[in-house]
Parts: sequence; structure tokens; C-alpha cells
Amino acid sequence: MTQKRIIFAGTPEFSVNCLAAILQSNHTVCAVYTQPDRQAGRGRKLHASPIKELALQHNIPIYQPKTLKTPEAQAELQALQADMMIVVAYGLLLPKAVLDAPRLGCVNVHASILPRWRGAAPIQRALLAGDAATGITLMKMDVGLDTGDMLKIATTDILPTDTGQSLHDRLAQLGANLLAEQLDQLENLPATPQDHEQATYAAKLEKSESLLNWQDDAISLDRKIRAFNPWPGTQVNLFDQTLRIWEAKIIEMETTAMPATILRSQRDGIDVATGNGVLRLLKIQKAGGRVLSVADFLNGHPELIKH
Repeated sequence: MTQKRIIFAGTPEFSVNCLAAILQSNHTVCAVYTQPDRQAGRGRKLHASPIKELALQHNIPIYQPKTLKTPEAQAELQALQADMMIVVAYGLLLPKAVLDAPRLGCVNVHASILPRWRGAAPIQRALLAGDAATGITLMKMDVGLDTGDMLKIATTDILPTDTGQSLHDRLAQLGANLLAEQLDQLENLPATPQDHEQATYAAKLEKSESLLNWQDDAISLDRKIRAFNPWPGTQVNLFDQTLRIWEAKIIEMETTAMPATILRSQRDGIDVATGNGVLRLLKIQKAGGRVLSVADFLNGHPELIKH
């Protein structure tokens, strides 16, 4: 096995396990690329990305360009003389000059079974679509959006109880495991072109998508509640107020009631008619309040109990 000089590019929590896996290998992380620090919280203080925090712990040189399109940024990266660049949810486009800089090219750890769900939000879009399974694809990067040749795939079932968070965490570990297994021979893996005709696009999540429409069927609403947990969350108008919905389940019963009709409101759940089927709300949150079980919510509003 030849030891490689690796540039790691990543930003959010999803990337952390992969960087940790490389740090535990015999290869050298010569630099970490991550997005610039962002303002967050009430004080709008600058916060480092999770990847920057891990890199600081290991005294790895950190680069945070706003773009990689400038000649200066490209020359800086080329000067590192890396053998390979591993990219995991970095968030910046890599121009051809950057893709060509490492001797063995750039490999992406992508959270879907390509060519399904190219783009920014593959985890949540797989949940929304009701996919039975998803996974991780190790992909040789090219100038397209997740269009490169596939090197290796690992799969996992999507469980009926999975949320955006639980699936994120499982895929983050699956990606790290797959990367660790293949790291020594990444450059020798056979490359399989994607079937571009089968590609689907995982658009970035928007806050404007968070409103639930009771005209939709119970299955779709349940998927959305789970997919958008923890961000951007889902919300509805119910009891003449806006409530965020954090957990629900489908109730096997038929109803002719109009969508949005509250059929029953008890401590074990609030049953609401949908466009097809009934959804029982289990965990909700008032504006500015804590996430509550329906039992706790109704304890504060006994007038809303309905048999």
C-alpha cells in the first residue's frame, strides 16, 4: 500500500466521520478545505464548521476560500501536491482545474445510490419519495453535478420510522465505513458510468416547503414530517394557531370527513382527516415553545379535548 497525501473537503456534521476515518488510516491529511465560518445564534457570532473543529484538534492546515474559481485559490490548492482529494458535503463547486490538481483525482462520498438523487438534499428527498432503500456512492468526480463514474456502493434500508436525522446519522457512518474499507485502493477500483437517463434531482430544502397541506394523503404527510425532522420542520394551522409537527403516525381507518377535520383529540394523539386517510399527531410545538407530547399539550389546553 502506497501512502497518499489527501486533501479533505467537507463542511457539515455529515462529513465528520469520513475525516475521522482517514485520520485513523495510514494516509496523511495534508489539508482540510471547509466553507468560511458562518454567523449563527442570537448573537450572530461566527461559528466554525464541524470539519474545521475536527481539523483544529489535529493541527491540520485549514483553507476556507469563498470560491475555488479564482486563479489564486487554484494555485494554493495545486501547491499542496496532493495525491487525492476526498470530498464529502463540501458545498462549493470544484472547477476542472481543482479536479485535475490531485495526482489521482477527486473522489466524492455521496449520500444516495447514484444516479438517483443527485444534488443537495438526497437524504430528505429519498424519505419524501418513499424509497425503500438508499445508500452511499463513492464517485470519481467530474465537472457535472454528481455525474461522475461510480466506484463503490453500500446500501441501507429506509425504515418506516426513519427521520431526516436518523437516516443522516446512519448514512454518515456507512459512508465512513465504506471509505475506510476502500481508501487503500480507491485509485484502482473499477469505474462504472452512471445511467444518466435514470437520474433524479434532490433539490435543496427550502423553508417554504415546511407547510403541511391536509389535502395530501396521510402517507405523504407522514413522510414529510419525518424527512423534514430536524430541518426545516413542518407546520400546520390547527386550533386557530400555527403548530410545528415533530412526530405523527398513520391511523388505519376510513373517513368521509373533509381534510383538516379534527376527528378526535385525546392524550394519545390528535387524529386529523387528510386527503386520503387519517394522521395522528404525537409531538407538537407551539410558536416559541418547547416540543411537547400531545398529552402534555392537552394538559395545558383541556378545552381542546375531543372524543
